[in-house]
Amino acid sequence: MTSVTPPSSEDSSPQKLCHSTTQTDVTKPLLGPSGPGAETNSTGANSAGALRRRRRVLSKDGRSNVLIEHVSGRSALYLRDLWTTFLDMQWRYKLFLFSATFAGTWFLFGLLWYLVALVHGDLLEFDPLPSNHTPCVMEMRTLTGAFLFSLESQTTIGYGFRCITEECPHAIILLIVQLVITMVMEIFITGTFLAKVARPKKRGETVKFSQYALVSNYQGRPCLMIRVANMRKSLLLGCQVTGKLLQTSLTKEGETVRLDQQNVPFQVDTSSDSPFLIIPLTFYHVIDHTSPLRPWASKGVSWSGPELADFELLVILSATVEPTSATCQVRTSYLPEEIMWGYEFPPVVSLSPSGKYVADFAIFDKSKQEGARERACKRKRESERAKERERASVLERAREETKKGVIL
Repeated sequence: MTSVTPPSSEDSSPQKLCHSTTQTDVTKPLLGPSGPGAETNSTGANSAGALRRRRRVLSKDGRSNVLIEHVSGRSALYLRDLWTTFLDMQWRYKLFLFSATFAGTWFLFGLLWYLVALVHGDLLEFDPLPSNHTPCVMEMRTLTGAFLFSLESQTTIGYGFRCITEECPHAIILLIVQLVITMVMEIFITGTFLAKVARPKKRGETVKFSQYALVSNYQGRPCLMIRVANMRKSLLLGCQVTGKLLQTSLTKEGETVRLDQQNVPFQVDTSSDSPFLIIPLTFYHVIDHTSPLRPWASKGVSWSGPELADFELLVILSATVEPTSATCQVRTSYLPEEIMWGYEFPPVVSLSPSGKYVADFAIFDKSKQEGARERACKRKRESERAKERERASVLERAREETKKGVIL
């Protein structure tokens, strides 16, 4: 694919609509070059490299590159939805928060137990204790002992030395409060851990998209083709592949719409609903008069203008994971230079000598020029015809020699 030429520096000054770090410059391509040195002239030595540095709304592995800024009360909104906040949290932060929460509650309730002992006169500072004195908690006379009692109570260890007595009703109430709070906390933390482990996000990593999208003729029609494969033996049920074309558009009122989305439907052969993804499949989008890719297809391989190369194609696969019945979504994106014209995917499935179908992922991302199969078949037919002519010539000479022998 050809690179996109950035707008000339002689253009009118850009109109900034929002924060300067976001892509809001209506005079520049949506996915154009960015960063220092991005503005280069046509003869610059680094222009080719700069033009390849393009903004992506979605990375190749499906992660969002959208930066969210200036949200008032963002922290409060996240705290109101603690469940989603904990699920989205990275593992290292989750483990740190898990450890800090438990250690913090042990120490906090240890301080409360220490205050109970202090008020009741159970500490070492009150030695010697009266002979008839019964402490609230046996064998808890220091801050360290209070911390250990809090830990043993919360984790139900119960070594047998420290135990609560009937002397202090407020100590009994504190024990009940500690156990209720820590039980709720443990349920929440355990639930978030299990939910994060059971999320189908990792299952989506075993679904592979082709590195490039190809455009070639299929059944006499120009089609955009991508290849998708499930690399596990467990199936994905109810697969649906959809596409979204992101581009800058201009409304009738003259308003510039950033990231205008248009549907790009895909199908597999004659089946468009729930393809059976047991082997790598090639999904087709027919580029006809209703296709949003029609303006680009009419230009063929010459996508050099900023107004033509300013788009991003998002491809989304939604399915149900067979073992867990959880919904899984896998995403990727293609920029104009990742769409190859005049190429097609070679067959990736073959039949082994034992009669099993084999999917060779070594050629999953490979492509070949359009018509290579027809040219190979043509060469094979010509070779067979040449062999037939040579065989007929040999038989003709043999018949002539036989006739000469009979005459003699």
